[in-house]
Amino acid sequence: HRPVYGLDQNHWYDGRRDIVAATKAALDYLQYLNKMFGDWELALAAYNCGEGCVGRAVAKNRRQGLETDFTALSLPAETRHYVPKLLAVRNILREPERYGLDMETLANEPYFQIVTLPRPLEARAAAKLAGMNLDDFLDLNPGFRRKVIYTDTPSKLLIPVNKVAVFNRNLDRDAGEMNWL
Repeated sequence: HRPVYGLDQNHWYDGRRDIVAATKAALDYLQYLNKMFGDWELALAAYNCGEGCVGRAVAKNRRQGLETDFTALSLPAETRHYVPKLLAVRNILREPERYGLDMETLANEPYFQIVTLPRPLEARAAAKLAGMNLDDFLDLNPGFRRKVIYTDTPSKLLIPVNKVAVFNRNLDRDAGEMNWL
């Protein structure tokens, strides 16, 4: 049976657009596909064209006594190109010098932190608490559909790490005067 990945959707919130929730769901689904097919290339192919598509292609090749690895399967053109492109990106990131690239090294540190709101709040007010402009705030929190930070569970926001202290300080200072929803 196929697992459920917890991407809630309602009038206020769409988990498919939530950076953390959607990433976790995608990684969980890829692990599920890898277990199903026993191969990362087939898992990536199934992520692209669907587990049924890959499953049927594998079954067809088995019936014909053919190999069942990614390169042996008859899959849609988009999928035949998708997997090699992902593998190429992986190879470039692993060894940029091999491909004549000089890539800037990024620090292995978080860009954002999850903070929890005690109750619903307008996105504009949350952005102001963090000292951010509204567009940048919404770019980090695209799961909220109505420019209102509201879910059925405690609302979790993504705030840049360097803005969390300001957000918490302003939230503590202004909580009594906030226009909570």
